[in-house]
Amino acid sequence: MASKTIQVTKYVVADFLSAMLAWVLFFVFRKVSIEQAVFTDMNAVFEDSNLIKGIIFIPVFWLFLYYVQGCYQKIFHRSRLKDLLQTIVISTIGVILLFFAFLLDDNVSTYKNYYFSFSILLLLHFVLTYLPRLIFTTITVKKVHKGEIYYPTLLIVSDCDKALQCYNDIQNQEISSGIKFVGYITLDGYPCPQMKEPLQCLGSLKDLQTIIDEKSIEEVFIVLKKEDENRIYDIIFSIQKSEVEMYIPSDRKDLLTGSIKLRAIFSVPLVRISQEQMEPWEFALKRAFDIFVAIVAMIILIPVYLVTAIIVKATSKGPIIFKQERIGKHGKPFKMYKFRSMYVDAEKGTPMLSSGDEDPRITKFGRFMRKVRLDETPQFFNVLIGNMSMVGPRPERQYYIDQIVQKAPEYKLLHKIKPGMTSWGQVKFGYADTIDQMVERLKYDLLYLENMSMVTDIKILLYTFIIILQGRGK
Repeated sequence: MASKTIQVTKYVVADFLSAMLAWVLFFVFRKVSIEQAVFTDMNAVFEDSNLIKGIIFIPVFWLFLYYVQGCYQKIFHRSRLKDLLQTIVISTIGVILLFFAFLLDDNVSTYKNYYFSFSILLLLHFVLTYLPRLIFTTITVKKVHKGEIYYPTLLIVSDCDKALQCYNDIQNQEISSGIKFVGYITLDGYPCPQMKEPLQCLGSLKDLQTIIDEKSIEEVFIVLKKEDENRIYDIIFSIQKSEVEMYIPSDRKDLLTGSIKLRAIFSVPLVRISQEQMEPWEFALKRAFDIFVAIVAMIILIPVYLVTAIIVKATSKGPIIFKQERIGKHGKPFKMYKFRSMYVDAEKGTPMLSSGDEDPRITKFGRFMRKVRLDETPQFFNVLIGNMSMVGPRPERQYYIDQIVQKAPEYKLLHKIKPGMTSWGQVKFGYADTIDQMVERLKYDLLYLENMSMVTDIKILLYTFIIILQGRGK
């Protein structure tokens, strides 16, 4: 199988050279049309410091845009149509940014010159970028159809008959879809007699991550019996750290909580279980937004932090900042920071949930902090260092997660993303004082998971701000 590194390198080098060539041609065009230069000495043009700077920095700018858009991920799964649309969108955005950053200071006789310059740069960049991509992707697609490039694929089975049918349908395709089954696993590890001849049983569900790593699995087909449908949450949670594509037969699409996309592998219709809540560029924008808000908030709140720290220290014994282990993205524990709102040793032994305003463990000032969510403002530091986001499901302790999962196994899906300082569940439901309330709030967090976007984040932050002003934090 062709090396992914080599393939990615081809795209990166082609994109870099295309961006460089487009900028050089556009620079010459500006000299002719805008500055109306006469090239008696071409060397003078190419010795221009602005051209040299552009040759160095402009291609790097474009590579950054392509990277945050995810252009260099899943390189063997690219399609010519997706390449076309992606290149059009990124080229347009990039040219707009370059135009406003560098070109609006041109001395022009009419604004039509601006529009013409914009069109020329967009056309040059798009054509020179897309043509190499079209060639590379066409070659890749042909190799996939010939079986020269393939995606190591694993079957997860509890319905042996249907799994065998799925296997045969894929194998009997006239044109290869690139799927190469390397084996299968069952939920309990017991082999399927029907599958003995075509495929080897590699283990059980508990071996899933190990098999994915050892076999370099890229795609997983999930074929379950009706009574095992709830186990799909365990499967998704088990492999959420891996960049694998997950598919199930199309008649199981009503089982999923999450983003659903149909995929027809020629004659075999499947439902894709998306691991991607947002596009890579949206996640990059979300992270940049988190960092910006966290830094600005921490600077603005310096006086508030100082006053709050003094009051917390003066009104009750103990540390000013309370640290507690919570569970974050991919089930990884982290320390969450808060201003201490309870008396020291309020929780001894078994963890306890807050019982509301009359909870004797909460200090008088702690009740005020909770109403306006002042106690949670140190979490801007958690956002800054990257183990929390501004918006996302509220992180819980493992003790309560274990109880929630027994009633609602889909809770594990929340660990696909970073937890947040505020959430749709916090806005619509509020704090949860019992496990049942946590389960009830879960539907709002799952709704957010299905509809993640920067627009949704801003909407939730605005609602949160209103709640703080109204003192309805707790």
